[in-house]
Amino acid sequence: MIPGIHFTPRMDGSVWLGPNAVLAFKREGYTWGDINLLDLFDALHYPGFRKLALKYMGSGIQEMMRSAFIVKQVRELQKFIPDITEFDVERGPAGVRAQALDTDGNLVDDFVFDRGSGKNAISQRVLHCRNAPSPGATSSLAIGKVIAEKLRKEFNF
Repeated sequence: MIPGIHFTPRMDGSVWLGPNAVLAFKREGYTWGDINLLDLFDALHYPGFRKLALKYMGSGIQEMMRSAFIVKQVRELQKFIPDITEFDVERGPAGVRAQALDTDGNLVDDFVFDRGSGKNAISQRVLHCRNAPSPGATSSLAIGKVIAEKLRKEFNF
């Protein structure tokens, strides 16, 4: 469930550590200070989230601590690079990725396709594609091919 530690070499010679995955307190919240009480309320009151949180409470808290405190992240990194210290690490950019969660508390690991539900001609020709799994951007051309094939089958193109 948790992505774990990994190292991403960059073209400029730097190495990015992570990513990790933690609950954002706002739909597009990139920092710990980004909080929207309505978004947070919605998340906390969704039955699937409560089940997920109970199941992974310990590892979820640990991941949030590693996200908030670099020294805790470094302790995990030292399992792979024993000589690394908190002085070797600086906080990098954050991103937000939506993750679909079913009502039983299971992460949805693939696309969710829904047909339009209206009675007019346009809504009958709509296919909603939700929950682009990671690595969505990296695999965008291959994902586009999958979506095009799904459209072809759904609408007999």
